[in-house]
Amino acid sequence: MLKDITLGQYFPIESPIHSLDPRVKILLTFAFITGVFCVNSLWGFVAVAIFVLFTVFLSKVSLVTVIKGIKPVLFLIVFTALINLFMTNGKIAQIGGVQLRAGFLKITEEGIYSAVLMSLRLMFLVVGTSLLTLTTSPIHLTDGIEKLLSPFAKIGVPASELAMMMTIALRFIPTLLEETDKIMKAQMARGADFESGNIINRARSLIPVLVPLFISSFRRADELAVAMECRCYRGGKGRTRLNELKMGIRDLVAALTVAVLVAAVFVINMYL
Repeated sequence: MLKDITLGQYFPIESPIHSLDPRVKILLTFAFITGVFCVNSLWGFVAVAIFVLFTVFLSKVSLVTVIKGIKPVLFLIVFTALINLFMTNGKIAQIGGVQLRAGFLKITEEGIYSAVLMSLRLMFLVVGTSLLTLTTSPIHLTDGIEKLLSPFAKIGVPASELAMMMTIALRFIPTLLEETDKIMKAQMARGADFESGNIINRARSLIPVLVPLFISSFRRADELAVAMECRCYRGGKGRTRLNELKMGIRDLVAALTVAVLVAAVFVINMYL
């Protein structure tokens, strides 16, 4: 389960998606998320699915790796689908003339439609955000966020510090997951059981994991702070970069492609 979390991981591969400007990828990711939230029909999700498959193909990242990112949030997706399935008012669904109703619980046709759309929406959101981190190195991600936030520095927003904090948080997600996996295996070797019992017992069994994980995280944060101070890090003021960010034809083509996708979503919503 822990190894299936793809958020924060980066695959150093040469591909058209990897070579895009990080600022463009961040903005297009937000545009993609907006488009996914605007989809309200199955045909719209068909268009989104084709776009995602095409993007995964261009990124040269394994489709299995991208889909694995859905597994950690599968419980949330199922829970959200059940809430929409049983809590949406409308015409009660029928199978063979029998109404799908038991007491106060009922399944409506609108509920089934809403559950399917919400599940697809959450899955595509996870896939879209995972593709951003899978195809963008932490350094480029920091530069992109800092450049996008730089106009707000005039009103006192610490753009460089915010970009650094966000990137460090994403960068250490795989490290913390690996540390958690090692601690759990060490506890299991000592007889700990994390899989049997009810939810309360499983939550209690995680306490021996959380304590050393927090201690390790604080120690790692202190070491990182000392390392940054030794390298005279003082924020973004006066800093230069080895490679300056430049937008090219590929970035323009990517922006136009996402714009076409968002436009197609609105057209499908209007006419289908």
